[in-house]
Amino acid sequence: MSSMLYRIGRACYRHGFRVLAVWLILLAGLGGAVAVTGGAQFNDNFTIPGASSQVALDQLKMTFPSAAAATAQLVITLPEGQSLNDKATKTTVIDALDTFKTLPIVDEVVTPYNEHIDGLISSNGRAGIARVQLIDTITMSTITEAQKQSLEDQTERVQALIPGSQVHLGGEVFSVHIPHISIIEGLGVVVAVIVLLGVLGSITAAAMPVGTALIGVGIAVEIAMIGSRVIEVSSTSLMLAVMISLAVGIDYALFIVSRHRDQLSQGLDPEESAARAVATAGSAVVFAGLTVIIALVGLSISGIPFLGVMGVFSAVGVGVEVLLALTLLPAFLGFAGTRLTPKAAKPRKDGSPATPRFDLRRLWVRLVTAVPLLTIAVVIAALGLLALPAKDLQLALPNSGRNPTSYGDRVTFDVISSEFGIGYNGPLVVTGTIVESDDPLKITDGLKAEIEKMPGVQLVPLATPNENADTALIQVIPTTGPDDPKTAELVQQLRDQHDRWLKQWGIDTSVTGATAVQIDVSQRLADALIPFAIFVVGLSLVLLTLVFRSLWVPLKAAVGFLLSVGAAFGATALVFNQGFLKQLINLEEPGPIISFLPIILMGVLFGLAMDYEVFLVSRMREEYVHGNTENFVEDGFVHSSRVVVAAAMIMFAVFAFFVPSGEGSIKPIAFALAIGVALDAFVVRMTLVPAVMKLLGTHAWWLPKWLAKRLPMVDIEGETLAHQLKLQGWPEAAGHIVYGRDLAIADAFDGVDVAVRPGEVLVVEGETTARRALLMALAGRLPLAAGELVVAGRVLPEQGSEVRRLAAVATTKHPSPIHDFDGPVLLVEEADQFTRVERAALADRLRTLTEAGGCAVLAHAPGADLSDVLPAAHRTMNLQGELSHV
Repeated sequence: MSSMLYRIGRACYRHGFRVLAVWLILLAGLGGAVAVTGGAQFNDNFTIPGASSQVALDQLKMTFPSAAAATAQLVITLPEGQSLNDKATKTTVIDALDTFKTLPIVDEVVTPYNEHIDGLISSNGRAGIARVQLIDTITMSTITEAQKQSLEDQTERVQALIPGSQVHLGGEVFSVHIPHISIIEGLGVVVAVIVLLGVLGSITAAAMPVGTALIGVGIAVEIAMIGSRVIEVSSTSLMLAVMISLAVGIDYALFIVSRHRDQLSQGLDPEESAARAVATAGSAVVFAGLTVIIALVGLSISGIPFLGVMGVFSAVGVGVEVLLALTLLPAFLGFAGTRLTPKAAKPRKDGSPATPRFDLRRLWVRLVTAVPLLTIAVVIAALGLLALPAKDLQLALPNSGRNPTSYGDRVTFDVISSEFGIGYNGPLVVTGTIVESDDPLKITDGLKAEIEKMPGVQLVPLATPNENADTALIQVIPTTGPDDPKTAELVQQLRDQHDRWLKQWGIDTSVTGATAVQIDVSQRLADALIPFAIFVVGLSLVLLTLVFRSLWVPLKAAVGFLLSVGAAFGATALVFNQGFLKQLINLEEPGPIISFLPIILMGVLFGLAMDYEVFLVSRMREEYVHGNTENFVEDGFVHSSRVVVAAAMIMFAVFAFFVPSGEGSIKPIAFALAIGVALDAFVVRMTLVPAVMKLLGTHAWWLPKWLAKRLPMVDIEGETLAHQLKLQGWPEAAGHIVYGRDLAIADAFDGVDVAVRPGEVLVVEGETTARRALLMALAGRLPLAAGELVVAGRVLPEQGSEVRRLAAVATTKHPSPIHDFDGPVLLVEEADQFTRVERAALADRLRTLTEAGGCAVLAHAPGADLSDVLPAAHRTMNLQGELSHV
C-alpha cells in the first residue's frame, strides 16, 4: 500500500491544479444537486420497524386515522376568577378554535369540550387542552417551517379572540428542533488553527489541514442533504457527520504535514518528501480512517435503521477526509514548495547548538514509567471512580420537556404539567382488535375500568371503538412524564395483561403512541449495546494484532479503550443526569441523555482511540525493530507524542465547542466525545500505555509462532517503501535486469547471488525444489525468506505485482510463454524435457529476446543437454552461488 500511496502523493504534487479542480468541481456539483432536489428534508421521528408499538401505530393509521394523525397541542389558560365552564366563555373558545379550520393543513380541531374525551379542562376550570389534527399528508418529518409559522400565527389570532387568555402552542410537530451551526462551533476551528500554528510553526502549513477538512465537511454535508431526500435521515446525522469529519480531517492532514516538514528539515527534496509523507504517514491515516469507518458502519448491526444511517453518513464523511488527505493535501504541498521548510534554529549566544535545555515529553514519559505499576494502579483507580456514575445512566429520546425553557413547545409542556399533570404530555394508547365481538362498548368500558385501577395511571380520558367497530382505542394518561422510568414500567404492566385480556375479553391488545414508541426505541438501543461493544472490542483486538504482530499490545489497547468509554459515560451521567457543573456547559437542567449516545460514543471513540494507539505505539515498535531494545518506549514516545497531543487537542476543541450552544441530542454527544477523547489521549494513551509498555519490556511484542505464520503483514509505517526506495538506488544493481544478493527460501536454498544483464541467458543447475523455488522468486510469485532482489527495476516483494507482469515462467505443463510472452524476463523450468518443436521455438525466442535487450533464466537438473537451445553466450550457476562461463 505504501508504494501505491507514494505514487499517488507524487502524482498529486505534480498535478496540483488538476487535483484541486476535481475536488472543487465535486463540491460545486453536489451543491448544485442539493439546490435541484430542494435542500434537506430531515426526519427526527425515531422509530424501529418491527417493534410492537410501531406495528400497532402503523395499524392504527389504517383503522383509527384520526388517532394516529400528526397533531399540534394548545393549552388555553384564563385569568384568576374565570372558568372555561362558563357558558359564554365556552361559546367564545369553540368559535375561536374553529378558526384553525381555515388553514389548509388542518383537518380537525378537538376542543376542551369534546364529549368523548374526559379531562381536557383542569380541575379549577382555568385551563383547557385543545388538539389541532393535521391532514394525513403531513407528518412530523414533512411539516415545513412555513406551515409551523401558519399555526403559530393562528394561535396569536385565537388568543386575541379569547379576552384575557394565554394560548400556548406545542405538541409533537413542534417537539423537534433542527440544530444549526453557530459562531461558537466555529471557535473550535479557531482553536484548531492555534494548535496547528504551535505544532507546525507556519501559517501556510496550519491552513492546509483546515482547508482540506472544511472541503470534506462541505462534501459530507451535501451528501447527507441529498440522501435525506431519498431515505430517512435525522438532523443528528448531519451534525454528527460535521463534527467527526471536521475533527478527523484536521488530524489526518496534520499527521502528513508534520511528517513532510520533518523530512524537509532533513534536506529532502519537497516533491520526494511529499510523496514519502503520503506513503508513510498516509498509510497510518488509511488504517486509522478504516478503523473509524468500520466502527461507524458497525452501528448498523444494532438493527436500528436511523442509527445505521447516522453511522453510514458519518463514515462517508471520514472516507472523504481520508481521500482529501491523500490527494488534495499533497497538491497543497506542491503549491507551497520549499516555503514549508522549517527555519533552522539560531545558535545560543555562547555558540552552542539551540537544543532545548529540557524536554518536557521525555520528562513526562520518565515520570510515568519510573514505577509503572504505581502509574497503572492510579490510572485504573481514577478512571474506575469516574466511571461509577455510569451505573445510573438515564437514557431517553428527546421530547419537548427537555428543550430549552425559552422554546414555545417547552412552555406549553410546562403549562400542561402544572395545570393537568406531567403525564398529559406523554399519553399512552392501548389498541385491540374487536372485530369478532358483539358488544364492543362493553369491552372498551371493561378495559377502561381495569386500566384506571392500575398503579401509575392518572386518567383514562378516552375509551371507544372506531366507526367500523373493529378496533378499540383506549387513551391512558400516566402519572409520570414521557421519559420517566416509571412510565416505561407502566407500559410493561399494560403489556403483561395481554394474555389475561385476550382470554377474558377476547381482545388482542397492543400498547402504542409516541411515548410507547420512544420507550421501545430506547430499550432496543440498550439491548444492542453489549453486542456492539463485543464487536468493537473484538475488532480492535484483530486490527491491532495485525498491525503490531503482538498479543499484549492489542489487549492493553482494548482494556484502555474500555476504561476511556466507561469514564466518559460516568462523566456524562454526572453532568447531564445529576447536574454536576451544569452551568459550565450551559445546561439549564439535568435530565435523561439521548438513548443512542452510548452506542454512538463507543463507535466513534473506538476509531479515534485506535488512531492514537497506532501513531504512538507504532513509533515505539519502529525503535524496537531498529535495535533500540533498551529504551524503545521512551524514545518512541518522545518522537510521536507531540503530534498525538496536538491531534487530541484539536479533536477535543472541535467537539467541545459544539457543547455550549448545542441543541437536543448534539449537546450530550459532543460533550461525551470531547471528554472521551481527552481521557483516552492524555490519560490512557499518554500515561497508561507507556507504563504498561515499560512493564512488559520486550515481551510486549510477543506473538505465538503459529499465529505469526498465519497473519498477513501490515506495514503502516512505510518500512517496505523505505526498502523499495533504498534498492531503487542500489549501485550494484545498475545495468542488470535481474540482480539479487544473499537470496534464501526456507528448505530450498540459502545465500544465492543472481546477476543477469540485458542480452544475457543464465542457466541454473540444482535440485528440483531449489531451482523451481528460485524461478518462482525471480518471477515475484514466491516470497523470499531473506536477501534483496531487483527484477526489471522493480523491488521485491514491494513491487511484486509489477514484476509478475514483466516476467513469465514457462514449464512443460505451461509452455505458452515461449510463444506469446513479449516481456523483458523469461524464466524456463525443465527445458531439457520440452518436445523437439518446443525446444526449437525456445531457441528462437531466446535469440530474439536477447537481441532486444531482454534476458532469460533457464533451470534444469545437473547434466542436462541444452546445446540446441542455448545461444553461444550464456552463463551457468549452481545454487551455491558459484558462477562459470561456458
